[in-house]
Amino acid sequence: MGHAYSSNLIHLICSTKERQPLITSALEKPLRDYLVGIGQNQKMPVLGVGGIADHVHVLFSLPATISLSKSIQTFKANSSRFMRQHNPRFAWQEGYGAFSVSQSNKETVLNYIDTQAEHHKKLNFADEFIALLRKHDIEFDPRFVLD
Repeated sequence: MGHAYSSNLIHLICSTKERQPLITSALEKPLRDYLVGIGQNQKMPVLGVGGIADHVHVLFSLPATISLSKSIQTFKANSSRFMRQHNPRFAWQEGYGAFSVSQSNKETVLNYIDTQAEHHKKLNFADEFIALLRKHDIEFDPRFVLD
């Protein structure tokens, strides 16, 4: 086979450092647009972006030529520089969550990302993140998962 074919949809979750509410409503759209631009520039198409003041969700297509860790580093480093132009205290938490998404589940995840504000009226970030870890059968130590 002469070509590489892949379908790697990634649901990325990044929280602000110490989960501080640093993504103001005025910065939500500029941050979303910036993340989409990062994806376009790096050939990692962004399908959806959402979140609230203390975290962001990004659904993107990971090409076969870029490692998962490199893609996340690219999104976080570039968006952090952008956000610090508006708030010098801005920083992402060191870790992240990255979950594979099947094509058949893409619309469900996009809907989930689009309805973050509604979702978080009932559930805080910590409970949401732990629920996603459990849903994806990822082992974790509850003492350290949100550090």
